[in-house]
Amino acid sequence: MRLFHAATALAATSALALTLTACGNGSGNDASGDQSSTPASSTSATAAGGAPAENAGATKDAGSSTGGGGTGTSTSTGGTGSSGGTGASRCHTAGLGFSFGSGDGKVSSSDDQQQLAVVLKNKTSAACTIQGFPGVDLKSSGGSWSLTRSGASPKKVTLAAGSSTTFTITFLPWNQGSGTEFKATSVVVTPPNETTSTTLAWPGGSVLLQDGATHPGTYTGPVGG
Repeated sequence: MRLFHAATALAATSALALTLTACGNGSGNDASGDQSSTPASSTSATAAGGAPAENAGATKDAGSSTGGGGTGTSTSTGGTGSSGGTGASRCHTAGLGFSFGSGDGKVSSSDDQQQLAVVLKNKTSAACTIQGFPGVDLKSSGGSWSLTRSGASPKKVTLAAGSSTTFTITFLPWNQGSGTEFKATSVVVTPPNETTSTTLAWPGGSVLLQDGATHPGTYTGPVGG
C-alpha cells in the first residue's frame, strides 16, 4: 500500500513539473518574438538620414534626373553664349559688298597724305559681326605690297542686313623726285578672319613705295575705325 501511494505521488509530481516547464517555455518564445519583430520593423521603415526607405529611393532617382536636366540647361546656355549672345555670326567675304566711299581728302598738307574709305556692306538677310584689321595689298604690274596696320584699336561692329561699315586706307602719293614710284593698279581686300579676298581697281594713282619703312606713310586702319 505504501509503495502504491509513493508511486502515485511521484507520478503526480512529475506531471506538475512538466506542465510548469511547458508553460515557462511558451512564455519565453513569445517575448523573444516581440523583441525580434520590433527591430525588423524599424529597419525596414528607416533609411540613412532618417528618411523612410521608400521615399529615400525616390529622392535619389529624382536627384539624378534633376542633375541631368541641369547639365543640359547649362550646355544650352553655353551654346547661346558661344554665338555671341545676339545670334549674329561672323561676316564672310561672300556676304559682303565692296566699294569706295566718299572719304577721299588730304589728312595733312605737310606730307600730302590721302585717305580712301573702303565700304563693306552686308548683302545677306541676316545680321553679322566683323572685328579687326582687313588685309590690304596694293598690286602693280610688277609686284605686290602688303600694307601695315595703324595703331588704332579694333572694335566689334554688328552689321544689320543691308547696312555698311568702312575702313580707311591712308596712303602717300608719289611725286616726281620723292622716291621710288609704286604704280598701283588694284587693291586686294581680305576681311578680318577671312581667307577669301576681293579685288578692286585702285583709284589713287601712284604711291610712294615705303614697303621697308618702320613707319610708312601708307597703311590701313581697322574696320569701323
